[in-house]
Amino acid sequence: MPRAGRSGRFGICDIHRHPISRARLGLKFWRLAPHSKGARRHNPHQEHSRRVIGKTIIPTSSGENGKPLQTISAHPTAFRRCLARWVYVKSKNDGRKAGGKRVAETAADLLIDRLIDWGVREVFGLPGDGINGIMEALRKRQDNIRFVHVRHEESAAFMACAYAKYTGRLGVCLATSGPGGIHLLNGLYDAKLDGQPVLAITGHAFHDLIDTHTQQDVNLDRLFSDVAVYNARVMGSAHVANVTDLACRTALNFRGVAHLNIPTDIQDEKTDERSKRNVPHHTTEVPAMSARLPSEDDILRAASVLNEGKKIAILAGQGALAARSEIIAVAERLKAPIIKALLGKAVVPDDCPYTTGGIGLLGTKASQEALEDCDTLLIAGSSFPYIEFYPKPGKARCVQIDVDPSRIGLRYPIEVGVVADCAKALSALLPKLRKNKNRAFLDDARKEMAKWDQLMRERSARREKPMKPQVVAWELGKRLEGTAIVSSDSGTISTWFARHIPVKDGQKHSLSGTLATMANGLPYTIAAQIAYPDRQCVGFVGDGGFTMLMGEFATAVKYQLPIKIVVVKNNSLGQIKWEQMVFLGNPEYGCDLNPIDFCRFAEACGGVGFRIDDPATCGTILDRALAVNGPVIIEAVVDPHEPPMPPKVTAEQAEKLAKALAKGTANRKEIMLTIASDKVRELV
Repeated sequence: MPRAGRSGRFGICDIHRHPISRARLGLKFWRLAPHSKGARRHNPHQEHSRRVIGKTIIPTSSGENGKPLQTISAHPTAFRRCLARWVYVKSKNDGRKAGGKRVAETAADLLIDRLIDWGVREVFGLPGDGINGIMEALRKRQDNIRFVHVRHEESAAFMACAYAKYTGRLGVCLATSGPGGIHLLNGLYDAKLDGQPVLAITGHAFHDLIDTHTQQDVNLDRLFSDVAVYNARVMGSAHVANVTDLACRTALNFRGVAHLNIPTDIQDEKTDERSKRNVPHHTTEVPAMSARLPSEDDILRAASVLNEGKKIAILAGQGALAARSEIIAVAERLKAPIIKALLGKAVVPDDCPYTTGGIGLLGTKASQEALEDCDTLLIAGSSFPYIEFYPKPGKARCVQIDVDPSRIGLRYPIEVGVVADCAKALSALLPKLRKNKNRAFLDDARKEMAKWDQLMRERSARREKPMKPQVVAWELGKRLEGTAIVSSDSGTISTWFARHIPVKDGQKHSLSGTLATMANGLPYTIAAQIAYPDRQCVGFVGDGGFTMLMGEFATAVKYQLPIKIVVVKNNSLGQIKWEQMVFLGNPEYGCDLNPIDFCRFAEACGGVGFRIDDPATCGTILDRALAVNGPVIIEAVVDPHEPPMPPKVTAEQAEKLAKALAKGTANRKEIMLTIASDKVRELV
């Protein structure tokens, strides 16, 4: 491509000043440091005022409104997308100039253009006649925005949620009118309860037949009123830009679900008629984020509380995922164990000397005892919902950091609340903290954690048959790459995920946290692989959750996504079974699942299947499966009677399990033998 100076036909300009901003291009830009051979990835939603001057020159003669296009330093893939975007803008502008008049665009065209402007790269969804106009707009722009065709709308919402979790960007899902939109709800509630920015777009009946009992006449904007932080029905093409900008901005800034509902005929509307007050171009796609800086007074008061503590504990959640170094520095200064809520599993790696692992029914004994015994608690970015695991109210002084002021004091009575980004708040707090001279509390927690680790290794090394689920989790964890993204599901599988797949530095781990829904594991894994095509993406799921949306494995085959799905097969709804027995004292009932051959299912979809049923060959088979360049299902047949033991067994739990067994629980002898082999005879 020819090159020229600033005044020539090919120019260099400030990307911020040009209408095609980085966010609008929707690219992962690479900014080269002076005299540097490498590049670091640049977040397109941040630092919009920085100048990007690079080596690749893009023609500037056909920019929007006659302005020049910018010079961009880009990764080769990003450059190809950038060039496609330039061609798209040029063709769009040429179309507007045809015959001296602007060529009419439909409301759906305007919607998709606006999403591209907001940096949206993927839309997860399923076609339908209620969104045909939107599908056509996506087809015409497929070089700039990708439509990911799923098998069920619930999966589309899960994928949008996972995409937001793993990237920090806006996740977008699309469904047709009536039942299509209804199917989105479970995945959208997953996003709402875990605080993820997701935009849901749905169709509706013809605008003049709404509320007349026409086909699929469901007012989805009313139905979505609880799940959404922003919820609007598009009233015409002149309304599109206004509500789309507000929906995207609200979802990103309030970290929740936004919903746009568009009647099918409105999608094809081409008129630009508008009210006199609706001035064209009065709204903008430029993102604006709060600095989320802490109050100096709050920081001083928080430091005062923490400096007076002797036995200090840190509870870290997903809000601290971007504050790893700050959390570790504060833990070192305060000699405080780091206790991780499940959504905060990857806040620090499990080999960090300060962490005692998870908390709750899926957590560790060391974490539970640290919370029980602390005199001061620092909660960083967590709303861990199981209140019974916190210190008893009044036992510990508490400081809480959260970006959401409504979460302050939600689970435990706090003395100081700091409303701010965790990393920024901890950075401001650190210089004001005195070194805690009392190491005994941390040392005791480390000793207890060493015992727990040894117990977990022993349970993971057992070689009897039927194979224990801990064996599969442990062998998988050892083989995961340092940048792997691991998604799990709800049920007993989350216990093995939490305890037996250690987090390595650089990995991402997640699941449905607060909603704790089943079926999310496979869609999460697909979304992760789409967002990060060069990273290892693995799903660790149970057979109950997997079968709910197992058709999405065909989606992985369709797009040749090299995901690996480990299905832990116990032919049971294990979590429900153990809850019935241990929490209620009832015999398990209605929890058995009819077996499915998941290997043959994988092959029927066009993928590859492996089967593991012997702990002696577990590692070898996992090596073969992980080496396959394509979608794989690994069926791991495990002992259905292996209990997901709580970190500390209470007398009440032991009594109720004994009652359940005495009342005639099926396979009670096998259950008792399994429990005995786990050296927890106190349960029976």
